Order: sequence, then structure tokens, then C-alpha cells
Amino acid sequence: MSETALQAVGLVRRIEGAVSHTLVNGIDLAVNKGEFVAITGPSGSGKSSLLYLLGLLDAPTDGEVIICGQPTSKLSEDDRAHVRLTKCGFVFQFHFLLPEFTSLENVLLPMRAEGKMSEKDMQARGLDLLGSLGLKDHAQKRPNQLSGGQRQRVAIARALVKRPRLVIADEPTASLDSHTADQVLELMRERCHAEGAAFVIATHDSRLTSRCDRVLALLDGRLQ
Repeated sequence: MSETALQAVGLVRRIEGAVSHTLVNGIDLAVNKGEFVAITGPSGSGKSSLLYLLGLLDAPTDGEVIICGQPTSKLSEDDRAHVRLTKCGFVFQFHFLLPEFTSLENVLLPMRAEGKMSEKDMQARGLDLLGSLGLKDHAQKRPNQLSGGQRQRVAIARALVKRPRLVIADEPTASLDSHTADQVLELMRERCHAEGAAFVIATHDSRLTSRCDRVLALLDGRLQ
């Protein structure tokens, strides 16, 4: 029986104002460990809003997000941050690497934030992961010394370094050329299976959706 990494129940995100606007409207969703799931839909359909809720980067107006069996709607912001740090990894369209840090230093940031491993063990884990992503010889380079695809692979390594149970990716191939996008996609799929993480990816890229375990269509904040 598959283990559920992520579950959303009745998820709603509404912006209140003179005219209220519902970004996410009653989403029910379950994603298993090791599953590679794409969420598609036109611009403005609510994909990014849904990902922010699933990754606990935003709080729902109503409903529940359950990560690895843990309900999160009633957690304090500090506790939500702890769940993000210990159970989630994030990959975005733009890599958001810190320019003053090397590739390895960028990858190690989540581990250092948690502070549970020795420097030796963190370095070993970071170097091993960079090597598995074809970046062994680039560990000491800074982002401006890397190609776009290499920077995105560093961002993937950073997302995976703590062996998260859930990886949230928002248009991770949108800024890449087709060849590099294919490389990044295959690397994410390989790590999904090797690390056993659940991947939830918002994308317009048909090459990516064609290789996913499931594709979910979102329109006006609702799954179709």
C-alpha cells in the first residue's frame, strides 16, 4: 500500500476586500510517496496559489493540508516553518541561489538552518548529491560561473539535500532551453524515485506533463 505524503482536504484560498476573489476553491488531493504529479492550467487558474498552500508558504482560508500524516492548519507560524524545513523542498522557475555563495554552500543552506548534522556529514551529503546531478566539478563555483541548467540543478540539489518527503516545483523548466529542460526533468524524475519524495509540479511544459505519473488540470481554482 502506497504511503500518502501529501493530502489536501477542502482547500480554499480567498482574498477578501471590496470584491472578494477566490484563488483556490475546494481542492481535494492526495499524492503518494515517490509519485510525480503535474498541475496544469492557463495563467490565472490558481496553480501557484495552490502550490503555496501545499508547501505551507501561504495559509488557507478554509480546509486542511496534511503532510506526512500531520495536519497543519492549526499550527503556529513557527511550527509551519519547522514542517517546511524538515519535510519540504522547493524548486522555482528562477533558481534563487545566493550569488555570494558557492554551489555547495547554496545546497547546504537548508541543512545548516536545521542544524542537526555535523559539518563533515553535511559536506559529504551535499557533494554526493551534486555529483549525482552531474555537478561534481562545479561545487566550488558561484552561480554567475554556471549555465542556466547548472544553476537549476543546484537548486534541485538544494531542494533534495535534506531528503524531503515532499518537493514543490513551480514552473521549474520555464526559463530553460528545450535541451536543458529535458535534462532537468530527467534529473527530477530520477531523484523522485531514488529519494522516494513526492513531487508536485505546476507547469505549462507538455514535455514535462508527458512524463508524469498523473496530470491534474486546474481551472478557476478548481481541479477538473
